[in-house]
Amino acid sequence: MLPAREYLELMRDFFSAGGLVLWTICLVSILLWALIIERYIYLRRVYPAELDRLVASWRARSDQTSWFARQIRLAMIAGLASRLGRSLALIRSLIAICPLLGLLGTVTGMITVFDVLAVLGSGNARAMASGIWMATIPTMAGLVVALSGLFFSVRLRQQVQLERQKAADLLRHYGDTVS
Repeated sequence: MLPAREYLELMRDFFSAGGLVLWTICLVSILLWALIIERYIYLRRVYPAELDRLVASWRARSDQTSWFARQIRLAMIAGLASRLGRSLALIRSLIAICPLLGLLGTVTGMITVFDVLAVLGSGNARAMASGIWMATIPTMAGLVVALSGLFFSVRLRQQVQLERQKAADLLRHYGDTVS
């Protein structure tokens, strides 16, 4: 097992080989995963209490069957759905940006390779290797972040839709049983 210092050196070498684009992908990845984790925490810890408060507020209403009451119920569901879906559009955008950043890394890496070819000629493979690394590492990193984020994003979106439907059914059930 390597000591922590060697891991840090390997990470530093990896990021320096990938260039500035790899650092950008890393920052986007951190933001993406922070948002995904926040949404999962919200769904597990905060949302159940909000749903209980919403159902209690609906049950406390004396009028649950009039047109006005149905509009209030729809507004309650829409507010809850808005809170449930918060950050999902940003998560999808960050996922879409990652492969594009990887492509940018490919382009900048290939520019480095062509620059080496123009200056040193085609015989210096070692000089071209850094450009090839700079071309492939960000591409791989962008795709890995996007694919893993996409998996969790889809699951998160499905869970949000399910919870929204459950909330609508709960409020509809209470409104229908009072009549």
